[in-house]
Formats: sequence, structure tokens, C-alpha cells
Amino acid sequence: MSIEDDVALLERVPTLRLLGSSSLRMLAIGSEQRHFERGDYLFQAGEEADSGFIVQRGAFRVDDGASAEIVVGPGTLIGELALVVAMRRPSTAIALERSSVIRIARSLFQRVLESDPAAARRLRDEFATRTSQLASDILMAGAKLSI
Repeated sequence: MSIEDDVALLERVPTLRLLGSSSLRMLAIGSEQRHFERGDYLFQAGEEADSGFIVQRGAFRVDDGASAEIVVGPGTLIGELALVVAMRRPSTAIALERSSVIRIARSLFQRVLESDPAAARRLRDEFATRTSQLASDILMAGAKLSI
């Protein structure tokens, strides 16, 4: 895929779209493409998480080992939180078919945010909105359970 194809894919990811085209271009240039066969692990729960992945082609099953399991395909960002904070993977991701991803290292993502403070603010605001909505949803669920 070309850099333009990668930028177009990154623009499809709601979180990344907030960064703007020049930041997405820097991410596309600095990222790496990885390929997987059916049954290959993208990552396993408990591993150090130093990057996020955007699915280019194929599909992955993401399983937290408890009850949550989802299947994700092209245009999906896996490991979003690892782009901004050091952590361990809370889940395992396995290729369901021949697949490819764009790997974005946290160090690259942070350099892009440092070079574009406006993009960093937009991303911060998005995370704050999501966190507020999640807190509200939890309170509402708790209230319904108390009834």
C-alpha cells in the first residue's frame, strides 16, 4: 500500500481522524506494516503494550479471557490506550484469516502529538468526552441495579 492509501485508512479511524491530515501523514510514514496468517497472535494478554494497530485487511478476534470477545476488521484501531500510556495488554488478539495491520508505536504517536498541540488538545477532549459518557453510563446502570 502507498502512503496515501495508509493515510486514507487512518482517516477512517474516528480517534485518529481528529489529528488532521498532516499528523496522519506523519503516522503513516513512521508506522510499519505487519502481516499475519490465520491463527497468528497479534498480541497476548499480559504483554507490554507499546503500540496500537489499525487493521488493514482481514479480521482478528480480540478476547479478554473473561466474557468479552469481539471480531474486528479493516479500519479498526486495536490497542488505542497503548498509544498514550504504558500498560500491559488486557486481551489477546488472534488473526482469523490472512490479515495485515499498520503498527503505530507509542513513541511515534507521542512525537506526532508533541509536534501538533492542537491535535493533542482535540484528542484530549475526545478522551474526556468518552470518559464522562462512560462514567454517566456506569452511574445509570448502578441506579437501575439498585431499584
